[in-house]
Amino acid sequence: MQPLPLFRTSRATDLAKTVWRKSIHSQGTGGECVELANLADSVAVRDSKDPAGPKLTFTRAEVKAFFTAIRQGDCEQDRSPAC
Repeated sequence: MQPLPLFRTSRATDLAKTVWRKSIHSQGTGGECVELANLADSVAVRDSKDPAGPKLTFTRAEVKAFFTAIRQGDCEQDRSPAC
C-alpha cells in the first residue's frame, strides 16, 4: 500500500469559476503571496504570481490546523518543521 500524497492538486478546469481571495495584509511587492478559495468541502490555494499554475486543495481541518500553528508561533524558521 502506498502512502497518501501530502498535497492534492486540482485541475484548473475544476476551479475555472472559483473566486480567489488574497490577504488584506498582502503588500503586493514581495511576491510571496498565495490566494485562497472556499470550495464546497475544502479550501484551494494557489500562487498569486502564477494564477494559471497548479492549485493545492486542503480540508478545512488542515487549513485550521495550519493557521493555528502559525498563530502559536510553531512555523518560525528556526523551529520545528511543523509547517
